Amino acid sequence: MEKFDIESKSVRIIYTFLLACAGGLVFTFLQLPVAWLLGSLVAVFFGSRVTKIAPYWPRYLRDAGLLIVGYTLGLSFTKEAVIQIMTQLPSIFTVTVLLILFCAGLAFIVSRLSGIDYPTILTGSIPGGLSQMIMLAEEMKGINTTVVAFLQVTRLLMVIFLIPFMIFSPFIGGNKELVLETAVFDYSHSGYSIVLFAVVSILGAFAGKKVKLPTPFLLGPLAGTAILVLSGVEPIPLPNSILSLSQLIIGSYVGLLLIPDKLDRKWRFSGLSILSGVILIMASMVMSFILHKVYGMALTTSFLSVAPGGMDQMGLIAHEVQADLTVVTGYQVFRLFFIYFAVPPLLRILFKKFIKKGTSPL
Repeated sequence: MEKFDIESKSVRIIYTFLLACAGGLVFTFLQLPVAWLLGSLVAVFFGSRVTKIAPYWPRYLRDAGLLIVGYTLGLSFTKEAVIQIMTQLPSIFTVTVLLILFCAGLAFIVSRLSGIDYPTILTGSIPGGLSQMIMLAEEMKGINTTVVAFLQVTRLLMVIFLIPFMIFSPFIGGNKELVLETAVFDYSHSGYSIVLFAVVSILGAFAGKKVKLPTPFLLGPLAGTAILVLSGVEPIPLPNSILSLSQLIIGSYVGLLLIPDKLDRKWRFSGLSILSGVILIMASMVMSFILHKVYGMALTTSFLSVAPGGMDQMGLIAHEVQADLTVVTGYQVFRLFFIYFAVPPLLRILFKKFIKKGTSPL
């Protein structure tokens, strides 16, 4: 009889999957919002700290989950929806810049209180660009990558946990009953259409990776699916079971990102990280109320549009509450590209300027 190897990757993946399923089922039973995303995240996070088997979730599984989300978001890009986004480009740009400037000011305060240098805190405070900011931190001299990763992941976890409950609160007005609805997959679509969307989504993902798009397995399928829909091909929505699977896949990956044991003065810094995350979410809520008043969009849509989280998580929540997926995606995609292309060069110029002077940005 072969020895059970708890260090085998296949065993660790199966263990992680079982943990995620257990968490998703518990959160579903408790009727919590985005149950499979939050449940899998919590179960994997705690499971990684209480058992001898170390959970493992490879990146390619996360990419598969992103592909599903990207496809779903792309279905919302009808001609009418794209026109609506174009009319809101000035507000999209303004909200993005204001949010980043607010983060810069908040990073200044956290840096003063924590005693950690401003470039590190600022890099960790930029919202919506987890992988990009970590890569930037690795390239820049003097940046503490552990702190950057902790700040980014802490904010991401807070967004994932707090925003669903805020959305479903009477204050925002999301309808919790929508989470319990079961979509019926229409199998009457022609096999040609199903194959076409599948091929375009997969090719879009690898094309996005080839041209180095940010989160290519999300944006590639999104772009490919949107092009098909705009070309007149009838959209084919996915069944809720597939969307729940994508939540589980993404939640499992995020649950393994946070490693607080590597931080110095972790309790004090954790408190500051959580406080800054709360303040940032409150600032996003204020901006969402302004958009709600100016454009008349639903609060659920405006809040998810400016929320400082990842586009995949906001897209999943938007789908749950039947918010305007196109508007939410439009705001989140613009911020993602702005952070990816505009922010890193600006940060490099800023940090190099202070390094040459031998001073701190403080």
